Order: sequence, then structure tokens, then C-alpha cells
Amino acid sequence: MKLVTFQNGDGQPRVGALSAAEDAVFDLAVADAQPCFTTMLALIEAGDPAVALAGEIVAAGKGAIPLADVSLMTPVPQPPQIRDFLCFEEHLINGYNMLRKKKAEAEPDPVEALARFEREGVFAIPPIWYEQPVFYKPSRFGIIGTDQDVAWPKFSELLDYEMEFGAWVGTRCKDVSPQEARSVIFGYSIFNDISARDTQAREMSAGLGPGKGKDFETGNIIGPCIVTADGFDPYNADMIVRINGEERSRGNSRDMHWTFEDCIAHASQSETIYPGEFFCSGTVPWGCGLEHDLYLSDGDVVELEVTGIGILRNRVVKH
Repeated sequence: MKLVTFQNGDGQPRVGALSAAEDAVFDLAVADAQPCFTTMLALIEAGDPAVALAGEIVAAGKGAIPLADVSLMTPVPQPPQIRDFLCFEEHLINGYNMLRKKKAEAEPDPVEALARFEREGVFAIPPIWYEQPVFYKPSRFGIIGTDQDVAWPKFSELLDYEMEFGAWVGTRCKDVSPQEARSVIFGYSIFNDISARDTQAREMSAGLGPGKGKDFETGNIIGPCIVTADGFDPYNADMIVRINGEERSRGNSRDMHWTFEDCIAHASQSETIYPGEFFCSGTVPWGCGLEHDLYLSDGDVVELEVTGIGILRNRVVKH
């Protein structure tokens, strides 16, 4: 089942479920005024019984609103927490290769410098990446959904997209194993981690991690829906990037080195994980402009498609 948060005329967020054809949405609270249908977070917290009730509403087929008549919002406007991991090894290899190349191009003899950097292990994947999942916490505020504009941050000249998807936690947990973590996943959404690459490069030289290179309003994009865990295989989905309608890259989630279960288990050690937290996969190989040395321009339309979830579409706008 695909669940959405949408606006319908009055501008107030509503919780809905998509029809099987995905051409209509059912307003769950109108169909059945249960507390679990007041917000998407309430539905997630209510768990399987709420999902089953939503399924009954869709099966009844009454009160459908044409999807064209509503505006989709990000599914959970303010998640309790977001954690963004680096789960794809090839993305790291590609990114570090590009950074090594750019560093060599700034040397008097780029060919010699590149060979030397490769021998010295400059921009090599750090060993800890193979020992445990690593992550940072994006801002949970200023999140947008599909078909909303990305406001280019005024402090950056080099803006990038990142093709990711993520798992929503549905059950409170602590100190769980990867095997136990599988049962706490509620569903999945697409994630576009917009990155100010020039700002990110400067601040990460301090060794602390991304800050303003990642945190600015409209820079975190989640949507277009939540597909429930029972209706989606997270480890066999194509992940496709299109810029202005032209395909730029295509990968598959089967290439994840660390699974969502690994990530949840790691984060839960001596820490409670709450319903509505969002765990992101990191970028699929070739799923960002850095890997291609091709960045965004004013007016570009970015489409991220994950088969089985849908398409997350946004335009980038300089004000």
C-alpha cells in the first residue's frame, strides 16, 4: 500500500492512501475518523492495525479524490529524527576517484600527481566504513515533498542532487540485532539529499562532518509516498536519475553493502529509536553530480525514480 500526506483545497495536511491505479487518493480521516488518521506520524505509530484499516477503505473504493485535484506533501513534515548513512561502496569509490582527479589537476604535473595520490592512498575509503555503518543527522526541519521547488542556498555556487531512499521505523526499539530490526521497519520513501558541494568541501576539512553544506531549507526532499514494508523489496529496486527528462544514471538497491537492518541495529545500541524516524541509504552508485562532474543549474528539474515507490520530482530555483 502507498500512503501519502496531501492538501485538498483548504491547505491543511490530510492523510491518504493511493488507489491501486495510483490515479486517486482516499482521505482516510473522512472515510473513518480514527485518531490514527490525523497525521502520518500517528498512522505510523498505530502500526499494522491502522494499515489494515486503510486497506479496507481502499478496497471499499468509496470517496476517492482524483490525484490531479490534490497536492502531495512530504509524508512526515517533521520526522522525529533523520539519519543518513553511506551504504553503497561504489558511490564512495566513484566520489573519491573524482576528488583525487580534481586534486591532481591542480598540480603542475597532473598525470604524475594522480599516480602519486593513488600510491599514497589519497581519498581512500577509511577502514571504519567496512567495520560499521556511518551516518550523519540531516536537519529534520524545512523538508519538502515532490513537485515543490528547491530554493538554491545563497551561500553556494555548486549545487548537487543525491539519489537515495530510506526506511521509516514503525516500532520503538533499543539494542536490537539486524535480524530483529527487520520487524521494526514500517515502509520506504525516496530521499533527495541536496548538497552544496563547495560549502561541504570547505567545512568538512575541519574533520567534523557536513553542516551548512547539507542544512538549508528545502534541501531535504522526501516522498512522494510511503510504500508499506509488506509491498516492497528494498534490495531489488532500480534507482533512476533524470535531469530535465534525460536519464543520467541507473543503479540498483541490491548493491547496498550495509542494509537498513544493519543501520537500525547500529544506531539502536544504547539508544532508543522511535516510530517515524527515517533511515536513509546514502547515494546509489553514479547517483549524484559529483560522480559525473556535472552539477545543477538554475531551473533544472530533477527526477528520482525508485521502482516500486514512485518518482520524486523537483525544480531547482535561484532567487
